[in-house]
Amino acid sequence: RNGELYPTHGVGPIATYLDINRGNRFVSLTSSATKSRGLHNYIIEQGGEDHPNAKIKFKLGDIVTTVISCANGETIVVTHDTNLPRPYSLGYRVQGTKGIWMKDGDQIYIEGKSPEPHKWEPSEPYLEEFDHPLWKRFSKAAEGSGHGGMDFYVLNAFVESVKRKAPPPLDVYDAAAWSVITPLSEQSIAEGGEPQAFPDFTKGRWVRRKPVFGCGDEF
Repeated sequence: RNGELYPTHGVGPIATYLDINRGNRFVSLTSSATKSRGLHNYIIEQGGEDHPNAKIKFKLGDIVTTVISCANGETIVVTHDTNLPRPYSLGYRVQGTKGIWMKDGDQIYIEGKSPEPHKWEPSEPYLEEFDHPLWKRFSKAAEGSGHGGMDFYVLNAFVESVKRKAPPPLDVYDAAAWSVITPLSEQSIAEGGEPQAFPDFTKGRWVRRKPVFGCGDEF
């Protein structure tokens, strides 16, 4: 397969930032892939040219780049990059009219507020000042739960929503929208990068649905 094979991990947080399925939605995507070399080279290096897998012609490009267009005018760039040597990085970056934040290096720049023009500053002071109430409330309970504590918050929110018979902050519409990126990206690559339209799994309800993720301080 040649496509964005693991979109949910990367696109999930960004989708919540942009209120996807709750006042906004994915409209279309385009995908492109590099040639495939990394897996073959790894097999040769680790097992030699006579290894049975050395004859496999892998379809998956070493780097797959997908650009998603949203109804409210934003674009999201999702990168699948697992077959080439590099340091660990999720590559998160959020950019808007007043500034930019980047996970690598924990850097931020806010126009008119950062001390020096066109120079990054550490993001930690901002994270401390604007820390979400849930992070402060459950920080001890979340320690060691996986992914820097994030797993606790998602699982806790699901359990609490079930107990309270309330809609979960991440629901089946989110799961469908994030997951369909894979077959759409495969189709786009197969068609030379042609745009692919997203199904509207909410059947129009996204226009009226209100954002809920991170909007409360209970769960």
